[in-house]
Amino acid sequence: QVQLVESWGGLVQPGGSLRLSCAASGGIAIVGAMGWYRQVPGKQRELVATITSGGSTNYEDAVKGRFTISRDDAKNTMYLQLNSLKPEDTAVYYCNANIYIRGSPWKLYWGQGTQVTVSS
Repeated sequence: QVQLVESWGGLVQPGGSLRLSCAASGGIAIVGAMGWYRQVPGKQRELVATITSGGSTNYEDAVKGRFTISRDDAKNTMYLQLNSLKPEDTAVYYCNANIYIRGSPWKLYWGQGTQVTVSS
């Protein structure tokens, strides 16, 4: 069974940094495009950044120049480096991935989320 597990959220002061990871496991043949999203209570989940299987990236305007998305296909793991964090970056961060398992169609999977809190 496929699982996506996010790690390394936490509490950080404004201007600080964090590096989130998202590890995929469970009989995976191919991992396609992956992405990071975030959500605060009472609001819709919003896109933060995406990365294709070829390494092309896309960022939401508010995080451009501060966040960097990357992936290590040998480990089926995606990362999000968060620098120059602001209080408005506080949210639960979720990862997703399009994954192919032999004998099944491509499917979009989500992780359980990791809390990032930016506060002094």
